[in-house]
Amino acid sequence: MIGLVLAAGAGSRLRPDTEHLPKALLPVAPGLTILDIALRNLAAVGLTEVVMVVGHAAGTLAQRRAALERAHGVALELLRNDHALEWNNAYSLWLAREHLRRGTVLVNGDTVHPVGVERALLAARGRAGLILAMDDKKTLAEEEMKVALDHRGFLARIGKQIDPLLADGEYIGATLIEGWAAGPLTEALEATWRRDPGLYYEDGYQEYTARGGAVAAAPIGAMDWVEVDSHDDLRRAREIAGRC
Repeated sequence: MIGLVLAAGAGSRLRPDTEHLPKALLPVAPGLTILDIALRNLAAVGLTEVVMVVGHAAGTLAQRRAALERAHGVALELLRNDHALEWNNAYSLWLAREHLRRGTVLVNGDTVHPVGVERALLAARGRAGLILAMDDKKTLAEEEMKVALDHRGFLARIGKQIDPLLADGEYIGATLIEGWAAGPLTEALEATWRRDPGLYYEDGYQEYTARGGAVAAAPIGAMDWVEVDSHDDLRRAREIAGRC
């Protein structure tokens, strides 16, 4: 099993900080970026081969690759998404399709969370081909990527449009993907981005479910985490990073 980091987006809401940097390289603690925390977490659970899908400011990431490998004891492969500034991340995840066959723990490159998230995903192995890390404690509103489970505990719906009162939690941007599920997931992702390249990979998860694939959730409980989309989020990430 390997690690997979999606870090291709432009992070436009964080300009000017992201004018020449991907969000993943924004500093959140002395000597630590968002990406440092992601790689540290993956290495801590034994995933020392990591693929990263890059796009915006890909050259900056390439320049730091060797230093990141040394710092975290990982082998880092960069996979370029040339449509990163035009299309959404369903295409980014599809680009990594050959790597999915090895089994992956996927983390978004703009999320700060403790290694307990990766541990929760690995502890839930065997329940389904895809397992989503889910915050089941947070009070939900309109913007969150919400998860609704069926009576068996498998994914029924995922998306921001779900009524918060009908959701079981928020997807936090981390997924365990079993190698045997890679083929059906790849097909679902391709159908998704071909239908609309502006769709999210979570829409691909919904397509995977519609085609009969089982997706389970691993609740993370009271762990602190944040998806960094704004300067307020970045300030929150810096608070959390000090405790990760």
